[in-house]
Amino acid sequence: MTARTLQEVHEVLSRLEPPPDAAPATKRDYHLRSIEVYERIADVDRGHHHEALYWVGREHRKATEHRIS
Repeated sequence: MTARTLQEVHEVLSRLEPPPDAAPATKRDYHLRSIEVYERIADVDRGHHHEALYWVGREHRKATEHRIS
């Protein structure tokens, strides 16, 4: 199934989110993948374009928090 709405993306990503005790690299990879998904849905679900772009920024910040030294 391909997500067609921002809500569907939220639902899928929430099921894929790593647990709080996951390794920083795992968390970072999840957020980097989420950025790609939110960028794509911003073009598909035009009614939620700006909200999806907000989530792109949020996921970018989260990925940065989990940088590996």
